[in-house]
Amino acid sequence: MNDPKSTPDKDVQDRISSHITEPDSFWGGIIKSMGLVFGDIGTSPIYTLTVIFTLTRPTQDNVFGILSLVFWTLTLLVTVEYAWLAMSLGHKGQGGEIALREILINTLKSGRLVSLSGFLTFVGVSLLLGDGVITPAISILSAVEGIQLIPGFETTGEGTLIFIAALIAVALFVFQQRGTDRVAGSFGPIMLLWFLLLTASGLASILAMPGIVKAVNPYYAVNYFTDNGFAAFLVLSDVILCATGGEALYADMGHLGRKPIIRAWYFVFFALVINYLGQGVFVLQHPETKFLLFGMIQKQAPLFYIPFLIITILATIIASQAIISGIFSIVYQGITTRLMPLLRIKFTSSKLQSQIYIGSMNWMLMCAVIFIMLIFRRSENLAAAYGLAVMGSMTITGILMILVFSHTTKWKTWIASFVVLVDFIFLFSTFSKFPYGAYWSIILALIPFIIMQVWTNGQRFLFRSLKPLSLETFLVSYEQIYGKGRTLPGSALYFTREWNVVSPYIVHCIIGSGIVYERNIFISIIRTEHPLGIETQLREGVGTGLDVFEIWAGYMDVIDIEHLLKKHGIQEKIIFYGIEDIVTHNPIWRIFSLIKKTTPNFVQFYQLPARKMHGVVTRIEM
Repeated sequence: MNDPKSTPDKDVQDRISSHITEPDSFWGGIIKSMGLVFGDIGTSPIYTLTVIFTLTRPTQDNVFGILSLVFWTLTLLVTVEYAWLAMSLGHKGQGGEIALREILINTLKSGRLVSLSGFLTFVGVSLLLGDGVITPAISILSAVEGIQLIPGFETTGEGTLIFIAALIAVALFVFQQRGTDRVAGSFGPIMLLWFLLLTASGLASILAMPGIVKAVNPYYAVNYFTDNGFAAFLVLSDVILCATGGEALYADMGHLGRKPIIRAWYFVFFALVINYLGQGVFVLQHPETKFLLFGMIQKQAPLFYIPFLIITILATIIASQAIISGIFSIVYQGITTRLMPLLRIKFTSSKLQSQIYIGSMNWMLMCAVIFIMLIFRRSENLAAAYGLAVMGSMTITGILMILVFSHTTKWKTWIASFVVLVDFIFLFSTFSKFPYGAYWSIILALIPFIIMQVWTNGQRFLFRSLKPLSLETFLVSYEQIYGKGRTLPGSALYFTREWNVVSPYIVHCIIGSGIVYERNIFISIIRTEHPLGIETQLREGVGTGLDVFEIWAGYMDVIDIEHLLKKHGIQEKIIFYGIEDIVTHNPIWRIFSLIKKTTPNFVQFYQLPARKMHGVVTRIEM
């Protein structure tokens, strides 16, 4: 807990709170939401019903039952859980599982529920990161498979399709380091065109059998279960594919705001339902068709099939881009909230604060996506791995919502409880696919989960082992040393987590080694609960020749420390920072030590001038 003196002054707090992004226009917000939020769920019609009817006979009862399940899955798990319930729980305008955790921490203050919410947040974030590998793989691969319906390309081999999909994936990831600022404006219009095409093709198909709209009646879903029993339960693991990407509504709330996303969702919901109904008519008329959406378009407008395929590939690239950008944001938020180790960050846009590039994550993601493509080879095979991660994340969000609503809005607790019950039913159905590849969701999620657990526990243990001094205790010895008049000319900077708690390396440097400059400045960087907004405060005269420079920054802000120092007339001669030399025989702490050695240190993360840096080593036994 920070000392009260370490909190910003009232005027600084007001300035931090005033960093609010101007809202987009009504239609501008909707179109931008389509490009940045709905790429994943918007491309699910490419593969959802195709996967389901690969193993399910397309009889009229089965088609009506499955369409009913799809409609009510979109209604309950996306509209009710995310658009209505989750998005009513913003934290400083932000959404996502980390935001829910912050709400719970502020509501409960302490206790087992706070610890539980922390653990669930770790699991949820890990599943989302794992999902970031599967989403580009299944989206791109499913779009490329449409090449087989082009006349003359029917015999295109599986290996060729994977090669084309891999090339698209490589191009997508190589492009990341250039930033998406220039092309981001085109995402919305392209996705708007995509949803219009889905709606038009669905309506054209429905006109041949208007009675298909009766499938929205929940009677058909219930009837499907009574007729098929346990087999219907297993089909739920494929039905959930229609809602993949629904969690983006809440996760991206901080970028665009609640209203534009919800408005856009109603249009997207209509487009998706109409298209699924249209595919239902098509599969009844052409039960032998392998790729339903592509087959439907080819039958309706064969001359426009290739342009549609190109738009499909663009839509899947946009869907992949959205999840990649989302992963960068999640990782950066994890870094700034000390849940993850430091990584090199590149800020790729002067306008879009959320546009950052993390090279190490980018290349690891690219390798993982191509690896997953090679392992599963076809989109219907990838579907087995897809549902588990998504449902795990949705279920965790639902549980966290119940914990929040039970302390705030009681009547919403009952609605959230019903939705979570549905979440659990879907989650259990995905376990049936564990032997067919769903275990990859767990493997992919375990990697970030283990890293976060080791890192956070290691940092906590390390901080306790370092035994910092209080400022008052430090000043007693500091004033004596400074008073001897043996100061070095110039200014020295010392980085510390909290300026009123003095790190051991500072004690060793100043008290132990007697290195004192004419001006000594403690620099403390505090991440605020706001996503954006940088404010600074210079506290002079904390001690003789000792000042404090505080930086408050949003957890999504990239900080240029040198620029901020120059604004306050600070021209440092040397910068001291602490380096921990960890000695341990514990295998867990050895992993922690390896992470610290292989990831950038504090200095590299903030891109401070290397010529001025001086690391002070402290040996720690863990």
